[in-house]
Amino acid sequence: MADERGYVTVVCDDMPRTVVLTDVGARTLDVLQAVRRLTGLSLWHSKVLMDQAPVVIHDGISEEAAEIAVAALREAGAQADVRPQLRPDSPGPAV
Repeated sequence: MADERGYVTVVCDDMPRTVVLTDVGARTLDVLQAVRRLTGLSLWHSKVLMDQAPVVIHDGISEEAAEIAVAALREAGAQADVRPQLRPDSPGPAV
């Protein structure tokens, strides 16, 4: 929709998503391989990231890519969630 000044308002329905590894589970080696595959990190860095759970694995990706990543983590035995990414100018959660 354009107004008198020629500006256009763009509405984006696909909010960026965040993939959060919430719990590693019992199959740590399988989860480690999944984290390594998803992030492209080294084995050591993937292990360090995994040990910090709950931790963000991916940030600012499409909903489809986030669902694929969560499915891979769950298949490996982990618990993971897809969360909408907050806009930088939006207020965070109340403390």
